[in-house]
Amino acid sequence: MTFLPALLWTVPAAAWGVVAGWWTPRGPLTVSQALCSVAVSAAVGWAAGRFGRSRLVWLVVPVSFQLALELTRSGVVGPSAELPHGSPFGVTVLVAGRGVQAVLTLLPILLGLAAGRGVKRRVSRVLYAFPAAGLLLFTAALAVPARTATIPGGVAELARVGRLGVMIRGAHLDAPVLLFVPGAPGGSELGNVRTRLAAVEQRFVMATLDRRGGGSSYPALDPTSRVTLDRLVADIVEVTDYLRERFRQDKIFLYGHSGGSLLSVLAVQRHPEKFRAYIGSGQAVNLPAGDRIFYDDILAWARSEGRDEVVRQLTEQGPPPYPDVWGYEPIMLYENEAYHQRPPAFGLGVREFTLLQKIHVLNAILDTWDVIYPRMQAVDLRRNAPSLQVPAWFVMGADEMRGLQALFDEWYAELRAPTKKLVVVPGAGHAVPFEQPGRFVEVLDDVLAG
Repeated sequence: MTFLPALLWTVPAAAWGVVAGWWTPRGPLTVSQALCSVAVSAAVGWAAGRFGRSRLVWLVVPVSFQLALELTRSGVVGPSAELPHGSPFGVTVLVAGRGVQAVLTLLPILLGLAAGRGVKRRVSRVLYAFPAAGLLLFTAALAVPARTATIPGGVAELARVGRLGVMIRGAHLDAPVLLFVPGAPGGSELGNVRTRLAAVEQRFVMATLDRRGGGSSYPALDPTSRVTLDRLVADIVEVTDYLRERFRQDKIFLYGHSGGSLLSVLAVQRHPEKFRAYIGSGQAVNLPAGDRIFYDDILAWARSEGRDEVVRQLTEQGPPPYPDVWGYEPIMLYENEAYHQRPPAFGLGVREFTLLQKIHVLNAILDTWDVIYPRMQAVDLRRNAPSLQVPAWFVMGADEMRGLQALFDEWYAELRAPTKKLVVVPGAGHAVPFEQPGRFVEVLDDVLAG
């Protein structure tokens, strides 16, 4: 029977789908994953086209691959691997996740099938050439590695500490070390640090961490069952130990921003002997209480501005906490408008990001938020960290959002520390270091002097 050889090729196609679903459940996230995905898919497609003997391979091979991939990753947590969601973020996730994965797996399978069966007609050759050339160019762009500019006489590299990515830059190897733990789950601040905080490199060896799930650490989100609160705090401690040993310093400075500040305070509290001082900006204290304030403020803003659709959406879903990231989407979409904050800048125009990291920036945030945010709900620094054993400095924008500021004021008033100091920066909102970098550097100078 002529269709039997074609049906037999469902086995290797499905096997590759299983491997892809296990190895790249959120799509290829690294250069090696992308290149291997294209190569293996093209090889499977070519072999099926060459030996399948029937046009049925055009249907059974890609369908078998995709079904096996989807079934294999069906239990993976996060929007990029779950069913599509009909929202603005959901559309972006679909394109950057399944869309890019289809380009790097299904398209090579189809091109391989065409090559295996032989492209004979002139029109067919033209139709084949365009997507093949596009895939080749896209793959070449993906293959460009991330890199950071050198600093003569200093240090400048993109390092790995376990599965975590860390950008380390400093003009003087003997300068004090400052570890920066960024804010939003799944976010990366490498670009903003490179474009806004170059002056810090003259004073510190500055290590900027990509937290688990963000930027170059996006693949470290899996397996999600191991991403506990203790694991997130331990990540900070492990990077701290790496920096202490490498630069031969008993203690380093720790700077935490927004959501990263919550974890940073816990790291300092658990291991005060490793830190010279703590610096916090956009300081978080308790996520559920803050989110309820965000909800109330955004709802009031929407009513006053006549944003009926936003009012309807928030009213129907009710106040937080929510079971998944989609409940928080309206807050993420409208909090900057409601609080008159500057739009978030991802700082993607730097060489420290690969093209894949730029493509996946929103997917990383939403996937990591979905995994991590519920596991941080029980932390309340008013209860969990009433005191610190190291000097504590806080840099808050005068226009900080009330969902953070109100709780910080309450915690700071009661916080006990050897010394503590609060600097309020006029004209700045949530992202003080990047909105007012000169003023932030002045605060760091004060920290060094202190």
